[in-house]
Amino acid sequence: MSDFIERITKPEIQDFIHKNLNSDLQKLILKGSPFKEVSIQEIATQIEGRKKIEKKLPIWFKTEGVIFPPKLNLEQASSEITANYKSTLIGDGDLIDLTGGFGIDDYYFAKTASKVLHCELNEELSAIVQHNFKQLSISNVEFKIGDSSKVLQQIKKVNTIYIDPSRRAELGKVFLLKDCEPNVVAYQDLYLAKADKVIIKAAPMLDISAALQVLKQVSEIHIVSVNNECKELLFIIEKNKKIEPDVFCALLNKERKNIYAFKYSEEKSLQIKPQPIKNYLYEPDAAILKAGFFKSLVQNFEVSKLHQHTHLYTSENKLENFPGKTFKVIKKTAFLNFKTDKSLSKANVIIRNFHLKPEEIKKKFKIKDGGSIYLFFCTDCNEQKMVIEVDRII
Repeated sequence: MSDFIERITKPEIQDFIHKNLNSDLQKLILKGSPFKEVSIQEIATQIEGRKKIEKKLPIWFKTEGVIFPPKLNLEQASSEITANYKSTLIGDGDLIDLTGGFGIDDYYFAKTASKVLHCELNEELSAIVQHNFKQLSISNVEFKIGDSSKVLQQIKKVNTIYIDPSRRAELGKVFLLKDCEPNVVAYQDLYLAKADKVIIKAAPMLDISAALQVLKQVSEIHIVSVNNECKELLFIIEKNKKIEPDVFCALLNKERKNIYAFKYSEEKSLQIKPQPIKNYLYEPDAAILKAGFFKSLVQNFEVSKLHQHTHLYTSENKLENFPGKTFKVIKKTAFLNFKTDKSLSKANVIIRNFHLKPEEIKKKFKIKDGGSIYLFFCTDCNEQKMVIEVDRII
Protein backbone atom coordinates (compact mmCIF):
# COMPACT_ATOMS: atom_id res chain seq x y z
CA MET A 1 0.00 0.00 0.00
CA SER A 2 2.87 2.39 0.76
CA ASP A 3 4.06 1.79 -2.80
CA PHE A 4 0.66 2.88 -4.16
CA ILE A 5 0.65 6.01 -1.97
CA GLU A 6 4.14 6.90 -3.17
CA ARG A 7 3.10 6.47 -6.80
CA ILE A 8 -0.28 8.24 -6.69
CA THR A 9 1.09 11.27 -4.82
CA LYS A 10 3.77 12.08 -7.40
CA PRO A 11 3.37 15.79 -8.33
CA GLU A 12 2.75 15.13 -12.03
CA ILE A 13 0.03 12.57 -11.25
CA GLN A 14 -1.65 14.79 -8.67
CA ASP A 15 -1.54 17.65 -11.17
CA PHE A 16 -3.24 15.44 -13.78
CA ILE A 17 -5.94 14.49 -11.26
CA HIS A 18 -6.66 18.14 -10.40
CA LYS A 19 -6.74 19.18 -14.06
CA ASN A 20 -9.27 16.45 -14.90
CA LEU A 21 -11.73 16.91 -12.02
CA ASN A 22 -14.37 18.17 -14.45
CA SER A 23 -13.53 15.80 -17.32
CA ASP A 24 -15.88 13.11 -18.55
CA LEU A 25 -14.65 10.15 -16.49
CA GLN A 26 -15.78 7.47 -18.95
CA LYS A 27 -13.98 9.15 -21.86
CA LEU A 28 -10.89 9.60 -19.70
CA ILE A 29 -10.87 5.90 -18.78
CA LEU A 30 -11.11 4.92 -22.47
CA LYS A 31 -7.97 6.94 -23.22
CA GLY A 32 -5.97 4.95 -20.69
CA SER A 33 -3.34 6.13 -18.24
CA PRO A 34 -0.65 8.57 -19.43
CA PHE A 35 1.61 7.26 -16.63
CA LYS A 36 3.39 3.91 -16.35
CA GLU A 37 3.29 3.99 -12.53
CA VAL A 38 -0.48 4.06 -12.11
CA SER A 39 -3.48 2.63 -13.94
CA ILE A 40 -6.30 4.75 -15.28
CA GLN A 41 -8.63 2.98 -12.81
CA GLU A 42 -6.49 4.19 -9.89
CA ILE A 43 -6.54 7.71 -11.29
CA ALA A 44 -10.32 7.53 -11.84
CA THR A 45 -10.83 6.48 -8.20
CA GLN A 46 -8.94 9.59 -7.06
CA ILE A 47 -10.89 11.91 -9.36
CA GLU A 48 -14.22 10.37 -8.34
CA GLY A 49 -13.35 10.53 -4.63
CA ARG A 50 -12.16 14.13 -4.75
CA LYS A 51 -15.27 15.28 -6.62
CA LYS A 52 -17.52 13.37 -4.23
CA ILE A 53 -16.20 15.11 -1.11
CA GLU A 54 -15.93 18.70 -2.38
CA LYS A 55 -18.91 19.97 -0.36
CA LYS A 56 -18.98 17.29 2.33
CA LEU A 57 -15.27 17.56 3.24
CA PRO A 58 -13.92 20.93 2.07
CA ILE A 59 -10.73 20.65 4.17
CA TRP A 60 -9.85 17.33 2.53
CA PHE A 61 -10.74 18.75 -0.89
CA LYS A 62 -8.45 21.76 -0.46
CA THR A 63 -5.49 19.91 1.08
CA GLU A 64 -2.71 18.96 -1.32
CA GLY A 65 -1.62 15.33 -1.35
CA VAL A 66 -4.78 13.88 0.21
CA ILE A 67 -5.74 10.58 -1.40
CA PHE A 68 -9.03 8.72 -1.47
CA PRO A 69 -10.22 5.13 -1.12
CA PRO A 70 -12.97 3.58 -3.32
CA LYS A 71 -16.29 5.44 -3.06
CA LEU A 72 -17.84 2.71 -0.88
CA ASN A 73 -15.49 3.76 1.94
CA LEU A 74 -16.56 7.39 1.52
CA GLU A 75 -20.31 6.79 1.67
CA GLN A 76 -20.57 6.21 5.42
CA ALA A 77 -17.96 8.83 6.32
CA SER A 78 -19.23 11.74 8.41
CA SER A 79 -19.33 15.22 6.99
CA GLU A 80 -17.01 17.81 8.49
CA ILE A 81 -19.93 19.69 10.02
CA THR A 82 -21.28 16.63 11.88
CA ALA A 83 -17.81 15.42 12.89
CA ASN A 84 -17.04 18.82 14.36
CA TYR A 85 -20.26 18.66 16.39
CA LYS A 86 -19.38 15.20 17.74
CA SER A 87 -16.01 16.50 18.91
CA THR A 88 -17.91 18.72 21.39
CA LEU A 89 -19.38 15.61 23.05
CA ILE A 90 -16.08 14.09 24.16
CA GLY A 91 -13.69 15.07 26.94
CA ASP A 92 -10.03 15.97 26.68
CA GLY A 93 -8.79 12.48 27.65
CA ASP A 94 -7.99 9.60 25.32
CA LEU A 95 -10.45 8.12 22.83
CA ILE A 96 -10.63 4.96 20.75
CA ASP A 97 -12.60 4.94 17.51
CA LEU A 98 -13.56 1.31 16.94
CA THR A 99 -14.67 1.95 13.35
CA GLY A 100 -12.10 4.48 12.15
CA GLY A 101 -12.97 4.40 8.47
CA PHE A 102 -11.82 7.40 6.44
CA GLY A 103 -10.97 9.25 9.65
CA ILE A 104 -13.18 12.33 9.41
CA ASP A 105 -14.45 11.99 12.99
CA ASP A 106 -10.95 11.26 14.30
CA TYR A 107 -9.55 14.40 12.68
CA TYR A 108 -11.91 16.46 14.86
CA PHE A 109 -11.60 14.20 17.91
CA ALA A 110 -7.84 14.72 17.73
CA LYS A 111 -8.33 18.45 18.17
CA THR A 112 -10.01 17.86 21.55
CA ALA A 113 -8.74 14.53 22.88
CA SER A 114 -5.20 14.06 24.19
CA LYS A 115 -4.83 10.92 22.08
CA VAL A 116 -6.99 9.09 19.52
CA LEU A 117 -6.71 5.43 18.58
CA HIS A 118 -7.97 4.79 15.05
CA CYS A 119 -9.04 1.13 14.73
CA GLU A 120 -9.80 -0.23 11.27
CA LEU A 121 -10.15 -3.72 9.74
CA ASN A 122 -9.17 -2.58 6.24
CA GLU A 123 -5.38 -2.30 6.13
CA GLU A 124 -5.36 -0.27 2.92
CA LEU A 125 -7.87 2.23 4.27
CA SER A 126 -5.86 2.57 7.48
CA ALA A 127 -2.71 3.35 5.45
CA ILE A 128 -4.58 6.01 3.45
CA VAL A 129 -5.81 7.69 6.65
CA GLN A 130 -2.28 7.64 8.13
CA HIS A 131 -0.95 9.35 5.01
CA ASN A 132 -3.77 11.92 4.96
CA PHE A 133 -3.30 12.84 8.61
CA LYS A 134 0.32 13.71 7.87
CA GLN A 135 -0.90 16.01 5.10
CA LEU A 136 -3.47 17.47 7.52
CA SER A 137 -0.85 17.98 10.30
CA ILE A 138 -2.55 15.63 12.79
CA SER A 139 0.03 13.90 15.00
CA ASN A 140 -1.81 12.57 18.09
CA VAL A 141 -3.52 9.63 16.37
CA GLU A 142 -2.31 6.04 16.69
CA PHE A 143 -3.42 3.37 14.21
CA LYS A 144 -4.47 -0.21 14.91
CA ILE A 145 -5.45 -2.73 12.24
CA GLY A 146 -7.76 -5.57 13.21
CA ASP A 147 -11.05 -6.59 14.80
CA SER A 148 -12.19 -3.80 17.12
CA SER A 149 -13.41 -6.07 19.91
CA LYS A 150 -10.02 -7.83 20.07
CA VAL A 151 -8.14 -4.53 19.99
CA LEU A 152 -10.35 -3.18 22.76
CA GLN A 153 -9.72 -6.19 24.99
CA GLN A 154 -5.97 -5.62 24.67
CA ILE A 155 -5.92 -1.99 25.76
CA LYS A 156 -6.36 -0.35 29.14
CA LYS A 157 -9.35 1.80 30.01
CA VAL A 158 -9.94 4.97 27.95
CA ASN A 159 -12.09 8.01 28.55
CA THR A 160 -14.29 7.60 25.46
CA ILE A 161 -15.22 4.91 22.96
CA TYR A 162 -16.71 6.01 19.66
CA ILE A 163 -18.31 3.54 17.28
CA ASP A 164 -20.09 3.93 13.95
CA PRO A 165 -21.15 0.35 13.12
CA SER A 166 -21.45 -0.60 9.48
CA ARG A 167 -25.03 -0.72 8.24
CA ARG A 168 -24.18 -2.94 5.28
CA ALA A 169 -24.93 -6.66 5.31
CA GLU A 170 -25.08 -9.45 2.73
CA LEU A 171 -28.75 -8.70 2.09
CA GLY A 172 -28.23 -4.94 1.74
CA LYS A 173 -28.52 -2.07 4.19
CA VAL A 174 -29.71 -2.73 7.74
CA PHE A 175 -30.91 -0.30 10.38
CA LEU A 176 -31.41 -2.24 13.62
CA LEU A 177 -28.39 -1.95 15.92
CA LYS A 178 -28.20 -5.73 16.42
CA ASP A 179 -27.89 -6.25 12.66
CA CYS A 180 -24.98 -3.84 12.24
CA GLU A 181 -21.31 -4.81 12.31
CA PRO A 182 -20.04 -4.87 14.98
CA ASN A 183 -23.13 -5.71 17.02
CA VAL A 184 -23.00 -2.89 19.57
CA VAL A 185 -25.91 -4.37 21.54
CA ALA A 186 -23.91 -7.53 22.26
CA TYR A 187 -20.71 -5.65 23.15
CA GLN A 188 -22.20 -3.07 25.55
CA ASP A 189 -20.76 -4.65 28.70
CA LEU A 190 -17.28 -4.72 27.18
CA TYR A 191 -17.57 -1.09 26.08
CA LEU A 192 -18.70 0.07 29.54
CA ALA A 193 -15.89 -1.92 31.17
CA LYS A 194 -13.32 -0.14 29.01
CA ALA A 195 -14.60 3.46 28.94
CA ASP A 196 -16.40 6.07 31.03
CA LYS A 197 -18.38 7.21 28.00
CA VAL A 198 -19.50 5.36 24.87
CA ILE A 199 -20.84 7.20 21.82
CA ILE A 200 -22.75 5.10 19.29
CA LYS A 201 -23.68 6.54 15.91
CA ALA A 202 -26.81 5.12 14.27
CA ALA A 203 -28.70 5.58 11.03
CA PRO A 204 -31.19 8.48 11.07
CA MET A 205 -34.05 6.13 10.19
CA LEU A 206 -33.51 4.01 13.31
CA ASP A 207 -36.51 4.01 15.66
CA ILE A 208 -35.34 5.81 18.82
CA SER A 209 -37.74 4.02 21.17
CA ALA A 210 -36.58 0.65 19.80
CA ALA A 211 -32.95 1.63 20.39
CA LEU A 212 -33.69 2.62 23.98
CA GLN A 213 -35.11 -0.84 24.62
CA VAL A 214 -31.82 -2.56 23.74
CA LEU A 215 -29.18 -0.02 24.86
CA LYS A 216 -28.17 0.16 28.52
CA GLN A 217 -27.71 3.31 30.60
CA VAL A 218 -28.31 5.86 27.83
CA SER A 219 -27.54 9.29 29.30
CA GLU A 220 -27.96 11.42 26.16
CA ILE A 221 -29.47 11.21 22.71
CA HIS A 222 -28.34 13.65 20.02
CA ILE A 223 -30.39 13.98 16.84
CA VAL A 224 -28.30 15.86 14.28
CA SER A 225 -29.65 17.59 11.19
CA VAL A 226 -27.75 19.55 8.56
CA ASN A 227 -29.69 22.08 6.50
CA ASN A 228 -32.98 20.53 7.69
CA GLU A 229 -31.98 16.97 6.76
CA CYS A 230 -31.63 14.44 9.56
CA LYS A 231 -28.12 12.98 9.28
CA GLU A 232 -27.18 11.15 12.46
CA LEU A 233 -28.49 9.68 15.70
CA LEU A 234 -25.98 9.57 18.55
CA PHE A 235 -26.54 7.56 21.70
CA ILE A 236 -24.25 8.26 24.65
CA ILE A 237 -24.13 5.53 27.28
CA GLU A 238 -22.44 5.99 30.66
CA LYS A 239 -22.31 4.01 33.88
CA ASN A 240 -24.61 4.97 36.73
CA LYS A 241 -26.23 7.87 34.88
CA LYS A 242 -29.77 9.24 34.80
CA ILE A 243 -32.74 6.93 34.38
CA GLU A 244 -34.14 9.23 31.70
CA PRO A 245 -31.80 10.46 28.96
CA ASP A 246 -31.56 14.10 27.93
CA VAL A 247 -32.48 14.56 24.28
CA PHE A 248 -30.73 17.19 22.16
CA CYS A 249 -31.80 18.25 18.69
CA ALA A 250 -28.78 19.81 16.97
CA LEU A 251 -29.73 21.93 13.97
CA LEU A 252 -26.56 22.62 12.00
CA ASN A 253 -25.52 24.55 8.94
CA LYS A 254 -22.38 26.37 7.85
CA GLU A 255 -23.33 29.59 9.61
CA ARG A 256 -24.68 28.44 12.96
CA LYS A 257 -25.51 25.69 15.42
CA ASN A 258 -28.80 25.68 17.33
CA ILE A 259 -29.34 23.05 20.01
CA TYR A 260 -32.69 22.36 21.68
CA ALA A 261 -33.02 20.14 24.75
CA PHE A 262 -36.12 18.07 25.55
CA LYS A 263 -37.29 15.21 27.75
CA TYR A 264 -39.69 12.49 26.67
CA SER A 265 -41.44 12.43 30.06
CA GLU A 266 -42.30 16.13 29.71
CA GLU A 267 -43.51 15.67 26.12
CA LYS A 268 -45.76 12.81 27.22
CA SER A 269 -47.32 14.78 30.09
CA LEU A 270 -48.19 17.88 28.07
CA GLN A 271 -51.76 18.66 27.04
CA ILE A 272 -52.33 21.08 24.17
CA LYS A 273 -55.35 22.38 22.31
CA PRO A 274 -55.08 22.68 18.51
CA GLN A 275 -55.92 26.09 17.03
CA PRO A 276 -57.07 27.48 13.66
CA ILE A 277 -54.58 28.70 11.07
CA LYS A 278 -53.31 32.24 11.72
CA ASN A 279 -50.97 34.61 9.88
CA TYR A 280 -47.82 32.49 9.96
CA LEU A 281 -47.17 28.81 9.42
CA TYR A 282 -44.17 26.82 10.73
CA GLU A 283 -42.71 23.49 9.69
CA PRO A 284 -40.34 21.97 12.30
CA ASP A 285 -36.79 20.99 11.41
CA ALA A 286 -36.17 17.34 10.50
CA ALA A 287 -34.35 16.71 13.81
CA ILE A 288 -37.37 17.91 15.82
CA LEU A 289 -39.72 15.77 13.74
CA LYS A 290 -37.46 12.75 14.20
CA ALA A 291 -37.35 13.31 17.96
CA GLY A 292 -41.14 13.57 18.15
CA PHE A 293 -41.32 16.64 20.40
CA PHE A 294 -44.53 17.91 18.85
CA LYS A 295 -46.27 19.20 21.99
CA SER A 296 -43.05 20.59 23.48
CA LEU A 297 -42.81 23.06 20.61
CA VAL A 298 -46.11 24.62 21.73
CA GLN A 299 -44.81 24.74 25.29
CA ASN A 300 -41.46 26.32 24.39
CA PHE A 301 -42.47 28.68 21.59
CA GLU A 302 -45.42 31.03 21.10
CA VAL A 303 -47.12 28.82 18.55
CA SER A 304 -50.25 26.68 18.27
CA LYS A 305 -50.55 23.27 16.62
CA LEU A 306 -53.04 22.81 13.79
CA HIS A 307 -54.09 19.29 14.77
CA GLN A 308 -52.89 16.51 17.03
CA HIS A 309 -51.54 14.58 14.02
CA THR A 310 -50.71 17.55 11.77
CA HIS A 311 -47.16 18.56 12.61
CA LEU A 312 -47.53 22.16 11.52
CA TYR A 313 -47.68 25.21 13.77
CA THR A 314 -49.13 28.68 13.52
CA SER A 315 -48.97 32.11 15.15
CA GLU A 316 -50.50 35.57 14.82
CA ASN A 317 -47.12 37.32 14.81
CA LYS A 318 -43.90 36.13 13.20
CA LEU A 319 -41.44 34.28 15.43
CA GLU A 320 -37.74 34.87 14.81
CA ASN A 321 -36.44 31.80 16.63
CA PHE A 322 -38.64 28.88 15.56
CA PRO A 323 -36.54 25.73 14.92
CA GLY A 324 -37.63 25.11 11.35
CA LYS A 325 -39.07 26.83 8.30
CA THR A 326 -41.28 29.92 8.51
CA PHE A 327 -44.02 30.81 6.03
CA LYS A 328 -46.38 33.76 5.57
CA VAL A 329 -49.95 32.59 5.00
CA ILE A 330 -51.41 33.97 1.77
CA LYS A 331 -54.66 32.05 1.56
CA LYS A 332 -56.42 29.15 3.26
CA THR A 333 -59.02 27.16 1.34
CA ALA A 334 -61.14 24.14 2.12
CA PHE A 335 -59.87 21.28 -0.03
CA LEU A 336 -63.37 20.73 -1.49
CA ASN A 337 -63.29 24.30 -2.82
CA PHE A 338 -59.67 24.27 -3.99
CA LYS A 339 -59.04 25.08 -7.63
CA THR A 340 -55.82 25.98 -9.39
CA ASP A 341 -55.36 29.02 -11.56
CA LYS A 342 -52.38 30.17 -13.65
CA SER A 343 -50.55 31.52 -10.60
CA LEU A 344 -50.67 28.06 -9.01
CA SER A 345 -49.70 26.02 -12.05
CA LYS A 346 -46.25 25.72 -10.45
CA ALA A 347 -45.83 25.18 -6.71
CA ASN A 348 -44.14 23.13 -3.99
CA VAL A 349 -46.71 20.62 -2.77
CA ILE A 350 -46.36 19.39 0.83
CA ILE A 351 -48.76 17.08 2.67
CA ARG A 352 -49.22 16.74 6.42
CA ASN A 353 -51.89 14.42 7.82
CA PHE A 354 -53.68 14.25 4.47
CA HIS A 355 -55.38 11.47 2.52
CA LEU A 356 -53.65 12.05 -0.84
CA LYS A 357 -49.98 11.78 -1.82
CA PRO A 358 -48.16 14.75 -3.43
CA GLU A 359 -47.97 12.92 -6.78
CA GLU A 360 -51.74 12.37 -6.74
CA ILE A 361 -52.39 16.04 -5.93
CA LYS A 362 -50.04 17.31 -8.65
CA LYS A 363 -51.67 15.02 -11.21
CA LYS A 364 -55.22 15.89 -10.12
CA PHE A 365 -54.67 19.68 -10.25
CA LYS A 366 -51.99 19.76 -13.00
CA ILE A 367 -49.38 21.39 -10.75
CA LYS A 368 -45.72 21.36 -11.75
CA ASP A 369 -42.92 21.27 -9.15
CA GLY A 370 -41.02 24.42 -8.20
CA GLY A 371 -41.57 28.14 -7.95
CA SER A 372 -41.82 30.35 -4.87
CA ILE A 373 -45.32 29.28 -3.79
CA TYR A 374 -45.80 26.48 -1.27
CA LEU A 375 -49.08 24.58 -0.90
CA PHE A 376 -49.66 22.68 2.34
CA PHE A 377 -52.42 20.07 2.10
CA CYS A 378 -53.35 19.18 5.67
CA THR A 379 -56.05 18.56 8.29
CA ASP A 380 -56.92 21.46 10.60
CA CYS A 381 -58.22 21.62 14.20
CA ASN A 382 -61.81 21.13 13.01
CA GLU A 383 -60.94 17.90 11.16
CA GLN A 384 -61.34 19.76 7.89
CA LYS A 385 -59.11 19.05 4.90
CA MET A 386 -57.42 22.34 4.02
CA VAL A 387 -55.04 23.85 1.47
CA ILE A 388 -52.79 26.58 2.84
CA GLU A 389 -51.00 28.75 0.29
CA VAL A 390 -47.86 30.31 1.76
CA ASP A 391 -44.68 32.21 0.93
CA ARG A 392 -41.40 30.98 2.44
CA ILE A 393 -39.65 33.51 4.69
CA ILE A 394 -35.87 33.00 4.62
